[in-house]
Amino acid sequence: DFLNHLLSFSLDRIWRKKTAKRFRHILARPDARVLDLCCGTGDLTLALWKEGKRSTGKGPRIVGSDFAHPMLCLARKKYSNAGPQRYVEADALTLPFPDGSFDLVTAAFGFRNLVNYETGLREIWRVLKPGGEAGILEFTEPQSALVRPIYHLYLRRIVPQVGGAISGSHAAYSYLPVSVSKFPSAEELAGLMTKCGFAEAGFRLWTMGT
Repeated sequence: DFLNHLLSFSLDRIWRKKTAKRFRHILARPDARVLDLCCGTGDLTLALWKEGKRSTGKGPRIVGSDFAHPMLCLARKKYSNAGPQRYVEADALTLPFPDGSFDLVTAAFGFRNLVNYETGLREIWRVLKPGGEAGILEFTEPQSALVRPIYHLYLRRIVPQVGGAISGSHAAYSYLPVSVSKFPSAEELAGLMTKCGFAEAGFRLWTMGT
């Protein structure tokens, strides 16, 4: 968590808040059911709950799901007093929820790590109620000729060095730029969502297209 904030200059906090606000119309409903997929230590889960609480006085019912058990243990510990959140250990490609269970499914910086994006999107589509929505917050390669070389220098050189030195895991922070470079562009991901059954799939680019 510390490195997420440090390496993004705390922009990751802003991105999560903006994502939550984007779905305020759902989170403000008292009966809303939300799944935060690949939730990690629960930062987006909390941002979603807080956004809903601002409108209703109480947060929506949110399930945080992740494949990594230690992440969920940290999430429970961090946010034990932050409302009715439930955490479920699950594979995003075979979710243990019935069809049409949720009004909103989100994923922040975790969808990129799925071994099959199409399978993951079809699972999200399956567990959404008719008219439900999905939001994926992810990194992408900037298209600007001015921004791209600076972005590559930072992501491929500085992030692995700083992240590896502080965390002791050079492999984890060397994996990050590789996974970003292999991830579909925003246009490609929106197209894949349409292929998987989503209507009106679109995107918004933030922070110089990154």
